[in-house]
Amino acid sequence: MRFSATGIIHRMQVQHLNPVQYQLTLGNDIVYMNERIGQPLEIQFLQEIYCVACGVRTSKAYGQGFCFNCFQNAPENSECIIHPERCCGHLGIGRDAAWEFEHHVAPHFVYLAWSGGLKVGVTRHSQIPTRWIDQGATHAILLARTPYRRLAGQIENVLKQHYSDKTNWRHMLQNQVSTTLQLKDEKQKAFQLLSPHLQMYVLPETEITQIHFPVLQYPEKVNSISLDKQPDIKSTLMGIKGQYLIFNDGHVINLRSFSGYKIRLSY
Repeated sequence: MRFSATGIIHRMQVQHLNPVQYQLTLGNDIVYMNERIGQPLEIQFLQEIYCVACGVRTSKAYGQGFCFNCFQNAPENSECIIHPERCCGHLGIGRDAAWEFEHHVAPHFVYLAWSGGLKVGVTRHSQIPTRWIDQGATHAILLARTPYRRLAGQIENVLKQHYSDKTNWRHMLQNQVSTTLQLKDEKQKAFQLLSPHLQMYVLPETEITQIHFPVLQYPEKVNSISLDKQPDIKSTLMGIKGQYLIFNDGHVINLRSFSGYKIRLSY
């Protein structure tokens, strides 16, 4: 190991190129992760965790890197993040009305994507295609565009009775694909499932976005690593998909799950 970078984990930044380009910022260093694929890598958890919202040191992370107080009170972790159909930002109601207005009283998309299985999801307009990349989706199509989050959540709430709204991360990391999937046809099916007052938000576009990930070898069997249980990881990086690092022994780690953890990354 000739180089090391130390800092707090945040989600890897992505560029939608062919393949997706990944950057991990640790302190003052930017690690271009695609260049590390096929090479030995070591990740050491330095036993320090800092809240991604307020920056305070905490003994335990809640959600994806929050201290307990921010987990309970920060707008970034409000109920409508998981349940957009319950969002009241357009009514001026929320943990932080100004934050809600900026993030949730804005155009939102409902989409269908293949991420180890067909799923429906909601995301803010500025997160396309980042959201799909983070979920490890290989194909995606926009279904509907709404002026604020709650409406998009209502569409998703109808459709998740027929489509999953969760990513099957194991299938995604094994690169399970469908040879019969037709997203354009699925979009038409989804349209028919909606009531007329929701159909009005469905988009006419049929463009399919394809995403290619930098993976040399997918694991046959997926074994997830936790920095809490294995604070020193040494292996060869074989690829990156979603926010997961894939190693040559079939182990994987979702870096975003350990947001706020201070690590030393060496190679």
